[in-house]
Amino acid sequence: MNRTYEIMFIVRPDVEEADLDKLVEGFSANVTAGNGEVKTVEKMGRRRLAYTVRKFNDGFYVLLTIAAEGKLITEIERRLRVSEPVIKFITVRMDEEEKRLAKVKAIRDTKVKRSAQPIQQQPIQSQPVAATPVPASETPAEAPAVEAPSAEVPAEPVAAAV
Repeated sequence: MNRTYEIMFIVRPDVEEADLDKLVEGFSANVTAGNGEVKTVEKMGRRRLAYTVRKFNDGFYVLLTIAAEGKLITEIERRLRVSEPVIKFITVRMDEEEKRLAKVKAIRDTKVKRSAQPIQQQPIQSQPVAATPVPASETPAEAPAVEAPSAEVPAEPVAAAV
């Protein structure tokens, strides 16, 4: 069963561009020879490392996205480990992440978005306006203001327990 993997590896900074291309082509050939499929090859360029690795402070980053079986991935990792120009690598299985993202997207699609709903406006009903003035006896009278009871403060200070 083929699964999707991302393999990122860092190549020494003193390697020539032609040698880097040959190295990437070699790993891609190993994948295709083992009945795998190279989906993408992304050369991310020369970048500074977060910490010193094998006395190098920077390196060329390369990201391979492949679909292959687990046995082929272990063979690629073995070749990465023994390859002299490669100073660091990591392999991540992506199919579980894609499943999780698809599940989250399906859940979000089932929920109705409020912004997608049309605005329901109530029809404005016009009421006839009275032309006669309202007598003063029918207007509501203002209620007198009521004061809120205040809490009384004790005259003697209470000593805090130590």
